[in-house]
Amino acid sequence: MLYDFDGTLTPQPMQDYTVLPALGVKPSVFWADVDAEAERTGGDPMLTYMRLLLERMAERGQHISREDLRALGARIRYFPGVVGWCQRLNQYARRGGVGIHLKNYIVSAGQKEILEGIRIRKDFARIFASEYFFNRRGIATFPSRVVNDTTKTQYIFRINKGVENVRQSINTHVPEGERAIPFSNMVYIGDGLTDVPGMTVTKKNGGYAIAVHRPGDARGTRVCKDLLAAGRVDFYAPADFRRGSRLDRRVRLILDIIIARIHYQREIFEGRLAE
Repeated sequence: MLYDFDGTLTPQPMQDYTVLPALGVKPSVFWADVDAEAERTGGDPMLTYMRLLLERMAERGQHISREDLRALGARIRYFPGVVGWCQRLNQYARRGGVGIHLKNYIVSAGQKEILEGIRIRKDFARIFASEYFFNRRGIATFPSRVVNDTTKTQYIFRINKGVENVRQSINTHVPEGERAIPFSNMVYIGDGLTDVPGMTVTKKNGGYAIAVHRPGDARGTRVCKDLLAAGRVDFYAPADFRRGSRLDRRVRLILDIIIARIHYQREIFEGRLAE
């Protein structure tokens, strides 16, 4: 299970709950400044955000450490049912039989340091996200790793190949049958156009994708409908992660398909051994 974070598991970007209130900055004003500068300079919006945040802090004589960012993660609020969601799905997958288990990942353009402090951190095998460089005093000084719409696909391939150490190259050829997690066993959940590259890579290689939208959000619903019409997702649903919700039912349906395929492939393999 691969999850975007902002807008997928949470109603607002993680910064709106954490660093921006801590700075006393109005989120709508800050994001407008980011958009305007990225448009003016042609810069990457994520790099622009990370730099502007440090500049705003410096203007106020403030600094931020890894520990500060991690502590702020506890402030994040989630869509209904997110807390406990992974445990329920893990239990559901285990009912599929011996040797079947589910791994959860976050692949986000947001801050890894913040995500390391979220209350649901233990639910995820690994988090791939943007990071700061911290100097000898432990203060964030500039971006050291940036994840955006398209670079998310790199981390999907890392999970697929089992090369999750970001310092290792993923360019070495790994035969399909030897890859750690087949694309056909992957489900990508995201909230919109920024997730299209991840959804496309997952679906085109045999996996599944689901789009979610804020409950009652007409614009978000239209985006999800467009993604479905374009064949970029299998389903869409409100971001309601509670038991019995439309999203819950559709994810379990996909898991049923994946688990049945695993049993089918095992049966074929064991049949060949018995010949």
